Amino acid sequence: MSSSDLLLDMNQKALNLLQEDADKIEKLIEVQMENLTTRQCPLYEEVLDTQMYGLSREIDFAIRAGLISEMPGKLILSKLERNLAQLYEALNNKK
Repeated sequence: MSSSDLLLDMNQKALNLLQEDADKIEKLIEVQMENLTTRQCPLYEEVLDTQMYGLSREIDFAIRAGLISEMPGKLILSKLERNLAQLYEALNNKK
Protein backbone atom coordinates (compact mmCIF):
# COMPACT_ATOMS: atom_id res chain seq x y z
CA MET A 1 0.00 0.00 0.00
CA SER A 2 1.53 3.30 -1.06
CA SER A 3 1.60 6.35 1.17
CA SER A 4 -1.04 8.09 -0.97
CA ASP A 5 -3.30 5.02 -0.65
CA LEU A 6 -2.73 5.04 3.10
CA LEU A 7 -3.58 8.74 3.29
CA LEU A 8 -6.77 8.22 1.28
CA ASP A 9 -7.73 5.30 3.53
CA MET A 10 -7.14 7.40 6.67
CA ASN A 11 -9.10 10.26 5.12
CA GLN A 12 -12.05 7.99 4.40
CA LYS A 13 -11.95 6.42 7.86
CA ALA A 14 -11.87 9.86 9.50
CA LEU A 15 -14.82 11.05 7.40
CA ASN A 16 -16.76 7.88 8.20
CA LEU A 17 -16.19 8.30 11.94
CA LEU A 18 -17.18 11.96 11.85
CA GLN A 19 -20.29 11.12 9.84
CA GLU A 20 -21.24 8.41 12.35
CA ASP A 21 -21.05 10.99 15.16
CA ALA A 22 -23.04 13.47 13.06
CA ASP A 23 -25.68 10.79 12.41
CA LYS A 24 -26.09 10.28 16.17
CA ILE A 25 -26.72 14.00 16.63
CA GLU A 26 -29.08 13.97 13.65
CA LYS A 27 -31.05 11.18 15.35
CA LEU A 28 -31.31 13.26 18.54
CA ILE A 29 -32.67 16.16 16.48
CA GLU A 30 -35.14 13.90 14.67
CA VAL A 31 -36.44 12.43 17.93
CA GLN A 32 -36.97 15.88 19.36
CA MET A 33 -38.73 17.04 16.16
CA GLU A 34 -41.10 14.07 16.42
CA ASN A 35 -41.78 14.85 20.07
CA LEU A 36 -42.30 18.58 20.13
CA THR A 37 -44.41 18.10 23.24
CA THR A 38 -41.37 18.54 25.47
CA ARG A 39 -41.26 22.30 25.19
CA GLN A 40 -37.63 23.41 25.12
CA CYS A 41 -36.32 20.99 27.67
CA PRO A 42 -33.13 22.69 28.94
CA LEU A 43 -31.46 19.33 29.55
CA TYR A 44 -32.16 18.17 26.00
CA GLU A 45 -30.90 21.47 24.58
CA GLU A 46 -27.76 21.12 26.71
CA VAL A 47 -27.15 17.61 25.38
CA LEU A 48 -27.55 18.77 21.78
CA ASP A 49 -25.30 21.79 22.31
CA THR A 50 -22.66 19.62 23.99
CA GLN A 51 -22.80 17.06 21.21
CA MET A 52 -22.51 19.77 18.55
CA TYR A 53 -19.55 21.34 20.34
CA GLY A 54 -17.83 17.97 20.67
CA LEU A 55 -18.32 17.21 16.99
CA SER A 56 -16.99 20.62 15.99
CA ARG A 57 -13.85 19.93 18.05
CA GLU A 58 -13.47 16.49 16.44
CA ILE A 59 -13.76 18.05 12.99
CA ASP A 60 -11.31 20.80 13.89
CA PHE A 61 -8.81 18.20 15.09
CA ALA A 62 -9.22 16.08 11.94
CA ILE A 63 -8.65 19.15 9.75
CA ARG A 64 -5.60 20.30 11.73
CA ALA A 65 -4.15 16.77 11.71
CA GLY A 66 -4.57 16.62 7.94
CA LEU A 67 -6.99 13.70 8.11
CA ILE A 68 -9.69 15.56 6.18
CA SER A 69 -9.88 18.77 4.22
CA GLU A 70 -11.86 21.70 5.57
CA MET A 71 -14.81 21.52 3.18
CA PRO A 72 -16.24 18.10 4.13
CA GLY A 73 -16.03 18.98 7.82
CA LYS A 74 -17.77 22.30 7.30
CA LEU A 75 -20.51 20.57 5.28
CA ILE A 76 -21.18 18.07 8.07
CA LEU A 77 -21.49 20.86 10.65
CA SER A 78 -23.50 23.11 8.36
CA LYS A 79 -26.14 20.44 7.74
CA LEU A 80 -26.51 19.75 11.45
CA GLU A 81 -26.69 23.45 12.29
CA ARG A 82 -29.50 23.93 9.74
CA ASN A 83 -31.42 21.00 11.22
CA LEU A 84 -30.88 22.29 14.74
CA ALA A 85 -32.11 25.74 13.69
CA GLN A 86 -35.25 24.12 12.24
CA LEU A 87 -35.81 22.32 15.52
CA TYR A 88 -35.50 25.50 17.56
CA GLU A 89 -37.75 27.34 15.13
CA ALA A 90 -40.38 24.60 15.44
CA LEU A 91 -40.13 24.76 19.22
CA ASN A 92 -40.52 28.55 19.18
CA ASN A 93 -43.53 28.35 16.85
CA LYS A 94 -45.19 25.93 19.25
CA LYS A 95 -45.48 28.62 21.95
